[in-house]
Amino acid sequence: MEIIVGKTAGFCYGVNRAVEGSKKILKESKEGNIYCLGEIVHNKTVVDELKKEGIKFINKIEEAKGTTIIRAHGVPKEIYKEAENKKIELKDYTCPNVLKIHEIAKKYAEEGYFILLCGNKEHPENIGTISYCGKNFYVINNEKEVYKAIDKIEKSKIKKVLLISQTTFSVEKYFIIREILGNELNRDIEFISNNTICKATELRQEETRKIASKVDYMIIIGGKNSSNTQKLYEVAKQECTNTICIENAEELNTAKIKEFNKIGIMAGASTPKESIDNVIEKI
Repeated sequence: MEIIVGKTAGFCYGVNRAVEGSKKILKESKEGNIYCLGEIVHNKTVVDELKKEGIKFINKIEEAKGTTIIRAHGVPKEIYKEAENKKIELKDYTCPNVLKIHEIAKKYAEEGYFILLCGNKEHPENIGTISYCGKNFYVINNEKEVYKAIDKIEKSKIKKVLLISQTTFSVEKYFIIREILGNELNRDIEFISNNTICKATELRQEETRKIASKVDYMIIIGGKNSSNTQKLYEVAKQECTNTICIENAEELNTAKIKEFNKIGIMAGASTPKESIDNVIEKI
């Protein structure tokens, strides 16, 4: 049996920065109460480990009673003001790529643009980004929603449109959405496309596609609620019908795997190396 493991599998820079930063805060803390607003990353293994080490995960800033970590996905801008009012010290580990999107959204919103954001409106990263988009924005998760967005733009009478994206959005979907907008928006509308998908996401999706096209069975490892992991699964499934998505080695069906000669493995950006190694070992 041949096993091909993606070179880009596992923690990206932003995730590693947040996880290692959190561990450092725990180590240096003398107050005892360290909080994290939401899951530091979308991976149960990572979150459970940090819980054991002492981090208290909360859903609202009002629940914080001490130093609070801002996770890699970022938060709405209002959180910073609320924390200041409560005199809560924030340790901000928002991914630098996400912070750049916030800056872009804020700049164009102030210049009067209608902002289109590719992604899932319920995803924490986008909830944060939306807070910088002003009143005129629309979140597009698939090609069908483009026409609803165009209708909103026409009703707003705004003649300037910016397209940006969640860092972990599907590269393929982004360019399809951009093409539809370019063709369907009225000619008197200024249309700017700023591809804010993280480079690491692009490389990972491309490598996943290449590996999946060469193997008989493809395994994607990542959190159940991880956006980038789900995108990897969708990409792999297009190339290899025998594709599964698991969170850890315990979910593997080894008897099923033995039916195949060439196995491919890719992992999401929030998947620790330990989880990848455990899957390889079990195979």
